[in-house]
Amino acid sequence: MFKIRRAKEEEPTAPGQGKIKKKSRVPGVMITQYVEELPEGMATPDFTRKPISLTIQEDKNIMVHSCYHFCRKSGNLQSSEITMTMCHKESDTYKCYAKNEYGIAVVTATLNIIEVGFKKTQALVDPEAKEEKKPEIDERFWELLMSADKKDYESICAQYGVTDFRGMLKKLSERKIEREQEQERVVERLCNLKPIELKDDGDAEFELEMSLKDPTSKIFIYKDGVMIPYDVDAEVKHGLKQVGKKFVFSINGVDPDDAGLYQVEVDGVKIFSTDFKLPPVEFLVKIQDVKAEEREDAVFECVISHPLKKINWTGKNVPLEQGDKYDIIVSEDMLIHTLVVKDCKLLDKGIYAAVTGQNCCNAWLIVEADSEPNSQGKKKAQTFSLNLPASKNCNFETPPSFSVPLKMHKSPESYECYMSCAVTGNPKPYVTWYRNNISLNTNTNYYITNTCGVCSMVILKVGPKDSGDYTVIAENTLGRVECSTKLVVEGKKTFK
Repeated sequence: MFKIRRAKEEEPTAPGQGKIKKKSRVPGVMITQYVEELPEGMATPDFTRKPISLTIQEDKNIMVHSCYHFCRKSGNLQSSEITMTMCHKESDTYKCYAKNEYGIAVVTATLNIIEVGFKKTQALVDPEAKEEKKPEIDERFWELLMSADKKDYESICAQYGVTDFRGMLKKLSERKIEREQEQERVVERLCNLKPIELKDDGDAEFELEMSLKDPTSKIFIYKDGVMIPYDVDAEVKHGLKQVGKKFVFSINGVDPDDAGLYQVEVDGVKIFSTDFKLPPVEFLVKIQDVKAEEREDAVFECVISHPLKKINWTGKNVPLEQGDKYDIIVSEDMLIHTLVVKDCKLLDKGIYAAVTGQNCCNAWLIVEADSEPNSQGKKKAQTFSLNLPASKNCNFETPPSFSVPLKMHKSPESYECYMSCAVTGNPKPYVTWYRNNISLNTNTNYYITNTCGVCSMVILKVGPKDSGDYTVIAENTLGRVECSTKLVVEGKKTFK
């Protein structure tokens, strides 16, 4: 049984039964056992995840989601969801109950409703507002710190607006001790935790080494708190392979929706957390308007800045998939993406778009009426002309050149900044990035990649020191070329 009640309402009990208080693995959860001894294989309910406190506007819907289990040995994990439309009078502290015949588990969460057009303004002048407690830090913040290197603490604090560094270290130390005590119940050894990273082939993976106390223990993977199904088959979207004591989790064919917080749990105990961020994918070459006659094929093509196995195509705001009507083609380097609209008809005309996360480009397909009505119903044969250049000695070596130069950039302080350019040449040019004539290739504050001639650099947290002139120099045995840009850091992002 799973229920949610206001905190002031009476707690459900089992008449005539005793009460034994037990400690839960999750802080804030209270467990009461009704029987003196539990039958073999049975257990009182417990929460593996508790609901978070919320502050929202009235008339908004919320979904209360909680995971709990009744029997640790069987690993019977369950979840429940309740959707409610909020009004101001619903503000209260709520209790969430999970109950079976052996006991009950209770956890509380606070819901604050802002009355639209009134309470929000009133809160600005309310003298008692200063006495309210500061909002709790997002649990994701602590999960990231648990598995992060110390050198990354500062950037994670800036991301979540945490300024009390000393207080953070103290609380983190306490949490780590609690986490290690929990992990000792399910693992004998845990080491070599490698955060998730994007590979050159468009896949992503993270890995860890651990020895399980019980080889039959169940391993769960979550993304942003939602369980992910996985398989040992490498062809599925998510996979988990074990080689000895090493566990490797993979994402096959990364797309922008795969970004998020990934967590590994063993029998409900958190083991490892890693945050997957994708740099923004830009269109180096956008799709162009296409004109075709009836029964001809129309081709849209674009070039992106980072390899992706798949981008999203839409036609007249409808998602398009590979099939009898459309061919979706990706080049070997996963930078060139092509959409073929086969056997065009007049009703196919309209706007088509290529989408990579938040970036997109679009173009028109113009379909002209058939000039040969007698051939109606038959696909029109396409004609191609091939102009061969005059015969000459074959020499494929070329000096470096920039097919796409650097662009001017402006970025607010503490935000992420992305720069890219495209360089060609044979032999493959060696590329070096400079800021104010100082090489950045070995500077760990800058994430630099060179994939199939697309040279990119990401500054994860822009600061005043990042202002200046940036130069990319490409050189091979046949020559040397460079292009430059300027980064202007504007304003300052403040954390409350």
